[in-house]
Amino acid sequence: MQLKHPEILWALLLLIIPIIIHFFQLRRFKRTPFTNVAMLQKVVMESRKSNTLKKWLLLLTRLLLLTAFIIAFAQPYTAKTNALKKRENVIFLDNSFSMQAKTNGLTLLEKAVQELLKHIDKDETISLFTNTNTFKDVAIEDIQNRLLELQFSHQQLNLKDVKLKASTLFSSNPESQKNLIVISDFQNRMTGTEQDSTQLVTSYMVPMRANDLSNVSIDSVFIEDTGMEQLGLQVFLRGTNVSEPVPVSLFNGDTLIAKSAANFEESLSTTLNFSIPNNQSITGQLELTDSGLGYDNVFFFTLNERPKLKILSISETLDTDQYLTRLFTQDEFELSQFQLSTLDYSLIDNQNVVVLDNLNSIPTGLERILTTFKDNGGSLVVIPSPEIEINSYNAFLSNFFNSRFYQVQTSEKKITSISYDHPLYRNVFENQVENFEYPSTKQYYQLTSGAPKILSLEGNDAFLVGLDGFYLFTSSLLPDFCNFKSSSLIVPTFYNMALSGLQTPERYQILGKTSTIDLPVVLGNEEILNVGNSREQFIPLQQTFPNKVRLTFNENPKTAGIYEVSNSEDGITNISFNYPRNESQLSFTEFDDLPNTTIKESVGSLFQLLAEEASVTPYWKWFVILALLLALVEVIIQKFVT
Repeated sequence: MQLKHPEILWALLLLIIPIIIHFFQLRRFKRTPFTNVAMLQKVVMESRKSNTLKKWLLLLTRLLLLTAFIIAFAQPYTAKTNALKKRENVIFLDNSFSMQAKTNGLTLLEKAVQELLKHIDKDETISLFTNTNTFKDVAIEDIQNRLLELQFSHQQLNLKDVKLKASTLFSSNPESQKNLIVISDFQNRMTGTEQDSTQLVTSYMVPMRANDLSNVSIDSVFIEDTGMEQLGLQVFLRGTNVSEPVPVSLFNGDTLIAKSAANFEESLSTTLNFSIPNNQSITGQLELTDSGLGYDNVFFFTLNERPKLKILSISETLDTDQYLTRLFTQDEFELSQFQLSTLDYSLIDNQNVVVLDNLNSIPTGLERILTTFKDNGGSLVVIPSPEIEINSYNAFLSNFFNSRFYQVQTSEKKITSISYDHPLYRNVFENQVENFEYPSTKQYYQLTSGAPKILSLEGNDAFLVGLDGFYLFTSSLLPDFCNFKSSSLIVPTFYNMALSGLQTPERYQILGKTSTIDLPVVLGNEEILNVGNSREQFIPLQQTFPNKVRLTFNENPKTAGIYEVSNSEDGITNISFNYPRNESQLSFTEFDDLPNTTIKESVGSLFQLLAEEASVTPYWKWFVILALLLALVEVIIQKFVT
C-alpha cells in the first residue's frame, strides 16, 4: 500500500495527548469520611474496577479513531509501479492497401477506427499517425471525422520507420510512461528481419486479421509484337487461396474489347493472353472481380505511338560494314551518318543521340557543341579509333565524369564482367549469365573516370562506362581490333544507349517510384505541361530542352489511372500509373518473444489492459468509514458500559 500524502503521518504524534490525559488525571478528588460499612466498601471497589475498564476502552477507541482519520487524510492506495506516471500514447494506424481485407463486412481499417473511437477516452490527449497523416496531441473526437474518411494508401512504413516516426511525437520527459500502439495486419514486408526496441518505450501490437485470406491481383502486363496486325498482350496474375476461375475484362477506354477467365488450379500464378490492335493508340484497362483486396483488381496501361529517335553518327570515314544501320532500323530510328569533314554542326541540335564512331581527334568547335548538346538532354556515345590523339580526347572527355585516357594496352583481353544492375541492362537479363560467350579486344585504352563501369575486361579494366546519357568505350570496335560487333551484347547495349536520348513513356509507371519521361515537344518561354484526368490535376516537375521536355514524377499523381499530358488544351500523350503490388501477397508475420513488446488480440483488450495498468485503488474512504464506526463504538461504550 502507498500513501499520496505520507507527510500527514506526522500527525500520529498527536496520539500521545489522549495517552497523557489518561495517565495523568487533571481533576483532583476530595476525600470525604464515610461510615465504615463492609458492604459499601465492596460496592465501591467493584465500581472502581468497572470505571477503569471503561476508561481503557475509551482510550483505545479514541486512539484508533484518531489514527483512522490521520491515515484517511494521507490517502492510502494501491497501484502498479508506473500507474502515477504521466502517460503518452502514440498510435500508429496502418492504412495501407492490405487493410482493405474484410472481417464481418467491415474492412480491417474501418474496424480499427471504430474500436479506437469506442475505447479511447474523449478527454485523453493522444498522438496518432498513419502512413500518410499525422495528428499530434489531439483528442480523439477532434479527428473523428478525418479517421472515418481515411483513405487507403500504397505507402507502408516498416516497423523501424514507425518507431522512428513515433519517437518524434513523444515528449523529451524521461519520467513519463511512453506507450507505442501499432495497429496493422503486419505483412512480412512491413516487419522485416530485425526489430528495434528501446527500454524507454513500451510497444503494444494489435494484429488485425481478415476472415477470408484469398486474393487475386493483376501483377503486370507484357506486349509481344507478333509482326501482324494484332499485338499479343500477356497478363500475369497472382493468387492466394483461389478455388474458382476469376473473370478478367479488357477495356480500351470505355469499350470492352475482350474477356477471359483466369484458372489458377492450385497454383500461385497464371497468365492470360489477349490480342490488341497494332499501330493504334490504346488506353487499356484490365479489370477482375474477387472477394479479396480491391486496389489490385484494376490495371492500367497505354500504348502510344513511339516517336522515331534521331541518331547522328559522326565518323572519320563512312561506315563500311553498316553495323549502325542494322542496329537502328527505320521503323524506330532516323539514322544520319556523316564524315567529320562534311558535317554540318547545326544538325546536332535536332538530334537525340550522337555517336562519335572511330574519330582520331575531336575538334574544339565540335567539343563545345557536343558539350552543350549533352547539357540540353542529348545522349553521347563515344567509340575511339585505334590511333587517337589522347590530349584531344581528354580535353573533351574531362567534361563528363572527369574521364581521361592515359595509356594504350595491346594485350588481348576478354570482357568478363557485366554490371547487371546498371540501368542499361536492368531489364535485359532475367538471370545472371555464367557461361556467356564474351567478346574480346586486342587493344584498349586504360581509363580513369567517375562514371560507373558497365562492361569490364579481365583485370577489371573498363571496356564500357557511362550513365545518364554519356557512354564511353575504351576500345575501337573495328573488326581488326575487337569482335564486339559480332557479339549478342551489341544489340541491347546500343539499343538502350539510344533510348536514353529520349526516355519515352513506358506502358505503365508504378506509383511511388521516381520515373522520368521525355516528350518531343517544343514549348514557349512561359508554357508548361499539365497532367491530369477527371479526378486529379497537377503540374509535374519539368525541364525544357531545345527539342524536348523532360517530366519527372515522384510524389504525384496520388492515385492509379490513365493521365493525359497536355499543353494548354491540346493533348500530347497518355501515361498510365498503377499501384505497386507488394501487398497483394497475403503473408503475415507471427510475433515470437519480441523484447519490450506486448501482443493483444483486439483494440478493446489492449485499452482494457492499459486502463488496468493505469488504475489506482484508493482506501481513504474505508478509513473514514472505520473512523465513523469507532465514533459509534465510543458512544456505545459511554452509554452502556458502566
